[in-house]
Amino acid sequence: QAAPQVPAPARSHQIALIETKRALFAFDDVMFADLISPQSLSVSFRSCCDCLLRLCRRRKELKARTVWLGCPEKCEEKYSKNIIKNQKYNILTFVPGVLYQQFKFFLNLYFLVVACSQFVPSLKIGYLYTYWAPLGFVLAVTMVREAVDEVRRCRRDKDMNSQLYSKLTVRGKIQVKSSDIQVGDLIIVEKVTDDLLFFSGACFIRTDQLDGETDWKLKVAVGCTQRLPADLFSIKAFVFAQKPQLDIHSFEGNFTREDSDPQIQESLSIENTLWASTVVASGTVIGVVIYTGKETRSVLNTSSAKNKVGLLDLELNRLTKALFLAQVVLSIVMVALQGFVGPWFRNLFRFVVLFSYIIPISLRVNLDMGKSAYGWMIMKDESIPGTVVRTSTIPEELGRLVYLLTDKTGTLTQNEMVFKRLHLGTVSYGADTMDEIQSHIVRSYGQTPLPPPWSSGPRVRKSVSSRIHEAVKAIALCHNVTPVYESHGNGETESAEADQDFTDDNRTYQASSPDEVALVRWTESVGLTLVNRDLTSLQLKTPSGQILSFHILQIFPFTSESKRMGIIVREESTGEITFYMKGADVAMASIVQYNDWLEEECGNMAREGLRTLVVAKKSLSEEQYQDFESRYSQAKLSLHDRALKVAAVVESLEREMELLCLTGVEDQLQADVRPTLELLRNAGIKIWMLTGDKLETATCIAKSSHLVSRSQDIHVFRSVSNRGEAHLELNAFRRKHDCALVISGDSLEVCLRYYEHEFVELACQCPAVVCCRCSPTQKAQIVTLLHQHTANRTCAIGDGGNDVSMIQAADCGIGIEGKEGKQASLAADFSITQFRHVGRLLMVHGRNSYKRSAALGQFVMHRGMIISTMQAVFSSVFYFASVPLYQGFLMVGYATIFTMFPVFSLVLDQDVKPEMALLYPELYKDLTKGRSLSFKTFLIWVLISIYQGGILMYGALLLFESEFVHVVAISFTALILTELLMVALTVRTWHWLMVVAELFSLACYLASLAFLSEYFDRSYITTWPFLWKVSAITLVSCLPLYIIKYLKRKFSPPSYSKLSS
Repeated sequence: QAAPQVPAPARSHQIALIETKRALFAFDDVMFADLISPQSLSVSFRSCCDCLLRLCRRRKELKARTVWLGCPEKCEEKYSKNIIKNQKYNILTFVPGVLYQQFKFFLNLYFLVVACSQFVPSLKIGYLYTYWAPLGFVLAVTMVREAVDEVRRCRRDKDMNSQLYSKLTVRGKIQVKSSDIQVGDLIIVEKVTDDLLFFSGACFIRTDQLDGETDWKLKVAVGCTQRLPADLFSIKAFVFAQKPQLDIHSFEGNFTREDSDPQIQESLSIENTLWASTVVASGTVIGVVIYTGKETRSVLNTSSAKNKVGLLDLELNRLTKALFLAQVVLSIVMVALQGFVGPWFRNLFRFVVLFSYIIPISLRVNLDMGKSAYGWMIMKDESIPGTVVRTSTIPEELGRLVYLLTDKTGTLTQNEMVFKRLHLGTVSYGADTMDEIQSHIVRSYGQTPLPPPWSSGPRVRKSVSSRIHEAVKAIALCHNVTPVYESHGNGETESAEADQDFTDDNRTYQASSPDEVALVRWTESVGLTLVNRDLTSLQLKTPSGQILSFHILQIFPFTSESKRMGIIVREESTGEITFYMKGADVAMASIVQYNDWLEEECGNMAREGLRTLVVAKKSLSEEQYQDFESRYSQAKLSLHDRALKVAAVVESLEREMELLCLTGVEDQLQADVRPTLELLRNAGIKIWMLTGDKLETATCIAKSSHLVSRSQDIHVFRSVSNRGEAHLELNAFRRKHDCALVISGDSLEVCLRYYEHEFVELACQCPAVVCCRCSPTQKAQIVTLLHQHTANRTCAIGDGGNDVSMIQAADCGIGIEGKEGKQASLAADFSITQFRHVGRLLMVHGRNSYKRSAALGQFVMHRGMIISTMQAVFSSVFYFASVPLYQGFLMVGYATIFTMFPVFSLVLDQDVKPEMALLYPELYKDLTKGRSLSFKTFLIWVLISIYQGGILMYGALLLFESEFVHVVAISFTALILTELLMVALTVRTWHWLMVVAELFSLACYLASLAFLSEYFDRSYITTWPFLWKVSAITLVSCLPLYIIKYLKRKFSPPSYSKLSS
């Protein structure tokens, strides 16, 4: 026997030693600086630092490993701990980390600098709390929110790491925490916390949290371990496993038992593994741990989603910078009018601090609270039940979308497969003729057994009945479906095989593909029923009740590369060995015998929107199979290029197979897909469909869903493989106008490699684009390209794990909880239950969120600009003195209790009713132009602020009588009333909470007058002169704006007001 293939010892410590020596040598160069030039010294020092930095940052190299059963201490290396850690911070880094995240933004850093300046006596303007209280409030809210999230993450991690598992040891079974599990431990599991190799029996697992697929998957134990003694510690065996990697659908390794004679060695594959984050659907299993912690497949595939920032936030950030520039310019003007006398630089900074309210700190607080309110409204909307807002920072993005990129299967379609068509070459059966197939099957199994196929010579044409019999039998055998029986008595599943009665009422089918379940259900409907299946056998029940038993010799599962699956079975009654195979037409066309109908009929079915599968078979003699099995087993034991060698052996069988039939399965459209797509198209949203299906099926679904109208031309982009072909095809496409584009993933890749800009420019002019045969990476690439080349907002919507990358790359990601699991839903910013909910989500909630946030943001800035204008007028009148107009509680109260609630109530405003927004989706088009928040609207608010601030301040200075305190009382009261009236002017549809907010704020201000004797003269504010002066100033500041608004609505009304009337 050859010695076991054990990997070479780890050399990570040697590499570390070499790196350290290099660093020391670099340091020695620095020590002999007197012998070299200063330039060389600098280079050597930098080299030393770089080398040490690389040493510190060097990541542990992942390598293959040898794992001894139940002996973690024999491991050659120290592997990653089996702990889950989702925390962002620890006790030491929490405060610095949160502060950094806050002050890396211009707005918060600006306020920090202003607040810190108040500790300098010569720069102090007012009370410290007027600057530090608002900033402290914002930081406190943020830190409390982060602390709560961090505590929740810590508790979740602690709960996960503290879960108890049964570990087998020499002394028996003991309970250990998940965090204490090591590579090499033997574990009895129900939910998998690390990557295991399966050692006992067979089981079904659920992988919905790993790959998004909800169907159960069958896992089998290592073959030779089925015969191991009960005491696993009495043997000497090890597993050689490949290095940890991303691919969750493949695994290569070997199992070796050393203490047997001869030495036992068996190859390991993906079917022998249980990855972390999967759940054992039935029973318990024993497995050896091969990967833990950060080296498990689930953790390696976890990528942190990008931090999405809404376009509205970016626009407001630009306006904030413009306000800061205006603030600096205004301060320079004030100092210039002073004549730059004395310590003018200090006065300049005092003016900057004095006008700091021009950039309101409450802007960020109001917007964040508004976003939370929008998210709450979305989730409480009874018209779209089950909707979840997972990212509360970008609800306004739903109102700015130009491109919607959608998946097909499970998103536009239901992912519920229904068998529709069976084609035998000369005859085709549809839904209305399935009873003919059933009668043929009944006759076939009711009469004398059919002669074996080899008894009829190849020249003799088979009867239709014989061909139907062979086709249905092949479909009933060639699959990975397992019948599962639920026991109604004691709740246990899968009762013993001997006691199984094979009744139809409690049988369900489990498979990794809904297509296969649809095929098996169809064979059941025509009379041939799959009643039992285990690792080595399969049983069918005929219409007469007879049980046909088959021994499973080999299974070749479906892969995205091969696009086909196969099975070799031996019928127990006759001993006949048959190789059945089914797959996509592109993969099977070169495998089956020559025919003149397959390609044409595949195209016909695809145009009907059916998913096609080609079914073929090949009869094998005993000698042929034994030869194949020996070569196949040898290839599976190979450690190098195992996949290629196995594929080569299997392909040796895939020659001149007999074509049996072509099946067509329909994936039905989701409810209300057609009206929803029409609604989105009328709203000016361009819809792209990205799917992995074939071109004909994708085109048919695009037409049936009305993504492409019946009268619209479709340009099918010819398959191209080089630059010249791509250039010619792009020129041909350029001559087409107003037509939908259909392109395959391969052609798309060639076009993007050579003519990226030209292709995107042409594609963006199309009313609709269909990309078929797209990989998940290509989907994300298309989203990124659209964002880069058009600068428009993109939205991606999907339901499967293959859509996650596209959803995370888009500006706004929407996930659907579908049959493919919750992976897309959990990764998305918004989760919905049906595609038709997208219409209301965008037309109503997206539109309202954007318009409300635009109005709220500009009004908060207006509130800061008006008081800064009053301060500028006041300083100008009093010889450009840098003295504050309002101090202490007045400034704090102005930004909070006196005006906060009415201003925030703008989040309840709406210009049209939801029904009207859905009836006229054209209203959505205006939002994409960004007219609700632009430099034009911002300039209008600046002019309003200057006008009102000037009127309020000059009016108070003109009308006050003797004491300066009267100026403060008159101007501040008029300011509060003006803000309340301006909120009323801005509101388009009143809500009862808005009225409550207005009255409550006014009552709070009037009540506070009794306690603010430091700022107001009580004897004066109760007199008639005070009241009429305040009323007159407020009237002059607000009445012209009301008149202008009335005239504008009368002579140039906005589109929504026309609909409202």
